[in-house]
Amino acid sequence: MEYRVLGRTGWKVSTVSFGSWAIGGTWGTVNDDESRLALHKALDNGVNFFDTADVYGDGRSERLLAQLRKDRSEKFHIATKAGRRLDPHVAGGYNRENLTAFVERSLRNLDTDALDLLQLHCPPTDVYYMPEVFGVLDDLVKAGKLQYYGVSVERVEEALKAIEYPAVQSVQIIYNIFRQRPQELFFAEAMRRQVGILARLPLSSGMLSGKFNATSTFAADDHRQFNRQGAAFDRGETFSGLDFATGLEAVEALRALVPAGMSMAQLALRWILTSPAVTCVLAGAKRADQVAENISAADLPPLPDSVLQAINALYRERVRPHVHHYW
Repeated sequence: MEYRVLGRTGWKVSTVSFGSWAIGGTWGTVNDDESRLALHKALDNGVNFFDTADVYGDGRSERLLAQLRKDRSEKFHIATKAGRRLDPHVAGGYNRENLTAFVERSLRNLDTDALDLLQLHCPPTDVYYMPEVFGVLDDLVKAGKLQYYGVSVERVEEALKAIEYPAVQSVQIIYNIFRQRPQELFFAEAMRRQVGILARLPLSSGMLSGKFNATSTFAADDHRQFNRQGAAFDRGETFSGLDFATGLEAVEALRALVPAGMSMAQLALRWILTSPAVTCVLAGAKRADQVAENISAADLPPLPDSVLQAINALYRERVRPHVHHYW
């Protein structure tokens, strides 16, 4: 496993980390016993950073991580998120009362006195222009309720605005072969300010695993079924905002670029780690075998320049016109 420093925290975190959205819910059927095996598999193989949120299964994934801490002696970091419990989800809801309540609830779910890293959970854009919100987070740090804080964003513009606040340690953003815009301007600015970058949805909702085809179906409670047009939350969260058929066509073109001895999922993860600006990829998994495949990407050699150039060309020609200007 490879490790990189997260922001200015001093933490050295595994470049392939664990995204726990899938073990919480909205990814089809999930089994807690399988989830626990997946979490233990991650720890067994050097993963020391786990990302979750209070809304993943209404706290389900937070509670699974709390149990992992009780079961194991290794030290690891848990980043959680807050804000999406708001209904309606509006900027005005990001106030002291609500944020404090969300933090207290996560503290109970995670069975801890202080959160390692709290992230605002893709708040409305206006929140980034409300310094009082970040003042509340500063106060929660001073009160010992959290060690550090960061943000999870939908758009590059939000990321650039967020890192103007001096205590923001990390930005979680969608970055993968099908969502390349963050590397144009944001990455350099984040590195200049020593802000960590957590790349989420690295496999584009599983599209970049190469395992889907035109007849693939998803459960009714799977966001890949109900959120393709943004019915439940930002449509960019599902298949990176790409139309399913368009994504499949791009995947077929990508298949020819996968080096021998490497899966398409490993190619996708290795491609992200090519950037020194990225602290880690948040690779989701529901089963131990998926964890093993994800983790092995950290040990693979760098991708050849010819493959990197071909991937960039594929993005420009087949994907960029559909997503680049939105996020």
